[in-house]
Amino acid sequence: MSEVINIPDGWVETTLGQVTEYINRGISPKYSETDGIYVLNQRCIRDSKVSYENARLHNIKIKSVSAEKFLQHLDVLICSTGVGTLGRVAQIKDLISPTTVDSHVSIVRGNSEIDKNYLGLLLRGKEREIEHLAEGSTGQTELPRKKLDIFSICIPKEIQEQESIANILTSFDDKIELLQSQNKTLEELAQLIFTEWFSKYKNGEKLPEGWRIEKLEEIANHSKSNIKPFDNPTTEYYHYSLPSYDNGLIPIIEKGEMIKSNKYVVESNSFLVSKLNPFTPRIWTIFDSQNNFICSTEFQVVNPKEELFFSLIHCFLNSNEFTSELSQKIKGTSSSHQRVNPQDIFDVELVIPNEKDLISFNSIIYPLISKKNINHQQIQTLSLTRDGLLPKLMRGEIIVNEFSK
Repeated sequence: MSEVINIPDGWVETTLGQVTEYINRGISPKYSETDGIYVLNQRCIRDSKVSYENARLHNIKIKSVSAEKFLQHLDVLICSTGVGTLGRVAQIKDLISPTTVDSHVSIVRGNSEIDKNYLGLLLRGKEREIEHLAEGSTGQTELPRKKLDIFSICIPKEIQEQESIANILTSFDDKIELLQSQNKTLEELAQLIFTEWFSKYKNGEKLPEGWRIEKLEEIANHSKSNIKPFDNPTTEYYHYSLPSYDNGLIPIIEKGEMIKSNKYVVESNSFLVSKLNPFTPRIWTIFDSQNNFICSTEFQVVNPKEELFFSLIHCFLNSNEFTSELSQKIKGTSSSHQRVNPQDIFDVELVIPNEKDLISFNSIIYPLISKKNINHQQIQTLSLTRDGLLPKLMRGEIIVNEFSK
């Protein structure tokens, strides 16, 4: 049935079809701007999570939806078309309203033979294998339902052991989500303070003495130092890429031999700003860097000219004001690949206070973003530990009772 060589005691080899009651794609929506049911698409599935941010509404008065295509709690969703998206997995934890998915997403619904939390974690750990099930040419790849149906898996026979494994792994997820929630609150507080301090002066109110409005380039340098990692094939690089940003802001560790194109060098106390699709901002704050930190050239490296500008630039780059102004400069006809010129980032204007007020602002904001960084380091450690345990627990290489001791 598969390439499994040694099946652990108490485990069985089976197929996905045998432990599910439903595997199928979603609907071809008739979109509505005002009412209907939510339709999730592939953009809603990132970092093993489901987000309604990019969901749209389907008009059920024009086209009905069969009962089985309405999502249920703990359904697993798999992106099923396109290079770079096919194989991404997420599980429905919170249904905020009647919801379905479009035809680019597969619904996988477990039956009584498998713990549904375990099923979601199992498929999350097999994203790369699922990606390899794709058929079709580049740019038009599809994940056939029949291949999912016969997809071979090895699972504990006892539901209780499945539940125990799921509980261990979800405990990591719970801790990560708590830290992410804290970071969201910290950033919202920083933005609230930033807006209170500066927004009124962009709307015409008289500037305090010594304050000024300048382009970002007045207080930040555009670092273009580049490197060709391929020339150092055995060196391990921390690669800050768009996919790694979307996958929880965790850089990928890769050897130089795996990185074919030139990259920018990432310095400490800098910011990475994506020039791609600025209306979906990707801003990465880098506190501590090493010689082997690099980033995709889709990112532009912003280095404060003075340490005192760090908090101000952080808040500005993460503000709705910056996103809005940069989005007005986009070029390109494709809705999915619109870019700005790198210089556009540095031409956006911001309010700069005098040194005394800047010191005061920094004393308030820096502890918030520093705490965010500490939390993020913990998130990275938890994520790496969880991701290391996931395949071992799912293959039975670690016994739950042994892990718990």
